[in-house]
Amino acid sequence: MKAIRRFTVRPVLPEPLRPLHDLARNLRWSWHTETRELFRAADPEGWRPADADPVRLLGSLSAGRLTELAGDAEYLGRLAAASADLAQYLDGPRWYQEQRAAGAELPSGIAYFSPEFGVTAALPQYSGGLGILAGDHLKAASDLGVPLIGVGLLYRHGYFRQTLSREGWQQEHYPVLDPNELPLDLVREADGTPARVVLALPGGRSLYACIWLARVGRVPLLLLDSDVEENAPGERDVTDRLYGGGSDHRLLQEMLLGIGGVRAVRTWCRLTGTPEPEVFHTNEGHAGFLGLERIRELIPTGLDFEAALEVVRAGTVFTTHTPVPAGIDRFDRALVARHFGAEGELPGVPVEKILPLGTETYPGGEPELFNMAVMGLRLAQRANGVSTLHGAVSREMFSGLWPGFDPAEVPITSVTNGVHAPTWVAPEVFRLGAGQVGEGRAHQVLAGGPVADEASAQTGTPRRWDAVTGIGDQEIWDLRRDLRGQLVTEVRRRLYASWRRRGAGTAELGWIDGVLDPDILTIGFARRVPSYKRLTLMLRDRDRLRELLLHPTHPIQIVVAGKAHPADDGGKRLVQELVRFADDPRVRHRIVFLPDYGMGMAQKLYPGCDVWLNNPLRPLEACGTSGMKAALNGCLNLSVRDGWWDEWFDPDFGWEIPTADGSAVDEDRRDELESNALYALIEDRVAPRFYDRGAGGLPGRWIEMVRSTLVNLGPKVLAGRMVREYVERLYAPAAQARRALEPQSARDLAAWKAKVRAAWRGVSVDHVETVAGDASGGSAELGATLALRVRIALGGLEPDDVEVQVVAGRVDPGDTIADAQTFPLKPAGGQDLEDRWLYEGPLTPDRTGPYGYTVRVLPAHRLLATSAELGLVALPTEATGEGGGVLMR
Repeated sequence: MKAIRRFTVRPVLPEPLRPLHDLARNLRWSWHTETRELFRAADPEGWRPADADPVRLLGSLSAGRLTELAGDAEYLGRLAAASADLAQYLDGPRWYQEQRAAGAELPSGIAYFSPEFGVTAALPQYSGGLGILAGDHLKAASDLGVPLIGVGLLYRHGYFRQTLSREGWQQEHYPVLDPNELPLDLVREADGTPARVVLALPGGRSLYACIWLARVGRVPLLLLDSDVEENAPGERDVTDRLYGGGSDHRLLQEMLLGIGGVRAVRTWCRLTGTPEPEVFHTNEGHAGFLGLERIRELIPTGLDFEAALEVVRAGTVFTTHTPVPAGIDRFDRALVARHFGAEGELPGVPVEKILPLGTETYPGGEPELFNMAVMGLRLAQRANGVSTLHGAVSREMFSGLWPGFDPAEVPITSVTNGVHAPTWVAPEVFRLGAGQVGEGRAHQVLAGGPVADEASAQTGTPRRWDAVTGIGDQEIWDLRRDLRGQLVTEVRRRLYASWRRRGAGTAELGWIDGVLDPDILTIGFARRVPSYKRLTLMLRDRDRLRELLLHPTHPIQIVVAGKAHPADDGGKRLVQELVRFADDPRVRHRIVFLPDYGMGMAQKLYPGCDVWLNNPLRPLEACGTSGMKAALNGCLNLSVRDGWWDEWFDPDFGWEIPTADGSAVDEDRRDELESNALYALIEDRVAPRFYDRGAGGLPGRWIEMVRSTLVNLGPKVLAGRMVREYVERLYAPAAQARRALEPQSARDLAAWKAKVRAAWRGVSVDHVETVAGDASGGSAELGATLALRVRIALGGLEPDDVEVQVVAGRVDPGDTIADAQTFPLKPAGGQDLEDRWLYEGPLTPDRTGPYGYTVRVLPAHRLLATSAELGLVALPTEATGEGGGVLMR
């Protein structure tokens, strides 16, 4: 019979075991080896690392086993040590506190919003790289002591679970998640009632949500859940699943995340006494409405919309993760207007002020759509991409928001992603390193704190990482084979389970015992399956791939995993194509597809592979952190120069796959060229190096590459390094900018911007001349100084409102300035009879060859983050016929 009601019965732990409760409900266990081992010891048979969940484990322990553990002195000693270690971790000063004590002006709190968080497989609230990155961000912030509050949604079905049909077609399953069975606690008011946030919906409806708390080390993660009794059925389903539903459903999710998320943060701070965040960080555009809620909060304090907008912008950081416009959420403007109109949310914030924030006011934009990334950029004074290359791609993609500026000057910087080493480094790798530097220091190294001394600072590599050079070749090779063997065991187990779900009988599956070999070069490929990641590029020439798999002396084996979005039939066809190839009896012992890729699988896959393959269409991979996780385990990368690999590639770390992205070839031809390059690399360079055995049967050059990857690449890819960059380059400046905007300063800045925008049509560069220096013949000597005189019309503005610059550098045949440098010009006199201002200054060319300059006028104010912030620039008019430049020989 089916139960008519469901509830969770929690275990009652004996008094000596009570600390297990706190250890289980703080997700630090997911990256703290000693705590995980403590839970494993409680039930060695029930604890599987890939599916580890201490909350479930404690709920499954029998009363007899609990009594036994409560009387085990050795176990209680380990429990006391783990509990004391957690207390010290939560309360002791860390890097951030040390920086503040040394006088650094850092924010008192940061709120970090993301639509998904991949903290642990026990809390399945992620789909792919964006969520894993967000989880690693929280964990690294915790390790460094950064006062972060995470904000997301609790999806009752999470992301889908993937299985395969007998024909290899992806099938989706949505398990129901009960928050009471997850490592979560309900946030309650002082009287014990559940805390609620509420949003107003059109038609007099309301959307309620409760707040669940996940403890991620020192960082609270607040997850909003609409499945509450106050809601009607439609509203209860708002947080049903990640990335599901139509436009209206997605808009409600993003309103709840952004607007409801701010209200949840306010509730948390009120209930706990936590300092209010000074900085709000939105991880992609999904949470962009948080800026509107903060504007709504400020308007009753006496600020108008424009002044409140300035305050909000100053304290907001926006991170874009997509290199393609198709990856951005866009909504019909009418839909947005309905939800923020008279009967909707944000009373006091006029909808006619909201809609322009998301309007695509650039060539090729669609003015009837509301673009969440565009709003994110307009509501944030600081923005970044997630690798150096992605920063450049983002500046190009969004350059229409800053007309008149070269893409290089678009105010979007980059902070290259990192990965949380304690989560992703295999215990065996950690123990090998700890044997060189000690366990405590090894933990510090993986946490990604700053380099230890001046010599280390100059190389960027802490000396403690150099200790890996002292590990012998045999130890490294034995470790790599052990990890490969563990992967083989895991693959066979998962493959057997997958085939059983596909309908195969036990008698059909004896061949699985021979799948993979712990002594064969193992290549891994695992990620989401959009078309640009090219899951099936390896299948381009199937005969050639079979030859590589079955090579008599240099064979390879490949482990593949990945999920296509449920609505992406094209991606599902790619999965099926790969599965059907891997099902071929001729090669199925050398290539496998594992369904249901997630964190549990990944933590075995990265360490067990020798080579990590990544072959996206360049430059469509924003960062691609899976290769970083592999590298931290001594896995070498074989990748297109995209994302992080573009900036940190080195022949000692792996191989670059040549690309045809600069060639005038169609997509099919490009795939052919790049797949051939991939096959050639594996056949001629990768496999021979792996099998090139020297003294003692060891591949000395391969081992040296593993060692170099660990020593030199390892410190760069850490999430600790990433979070420190966010703190120093984005969070701290944002907090300082926010503090500078007291109410009157905000009003003054808003009024100044309005004045500048209104006057800008009258700003022009009217006359440019060289008054000294020999450039009359169209050339000048290297080192010669040219004195420039420029007359500027300011349209009623004052000289203090603008900055006049010379922009100079080498020019191409089209007279475009490359590698530009800027030099200020200074006022040299008052207004003339034609209401023009005189500016003068020197220009000293510092390079030979074709050289040119131009002059421009930019708005200038002490509270602007960059001179491009307003997107306004005045350049010489073509009618003057002057100021084009000089040629230098």
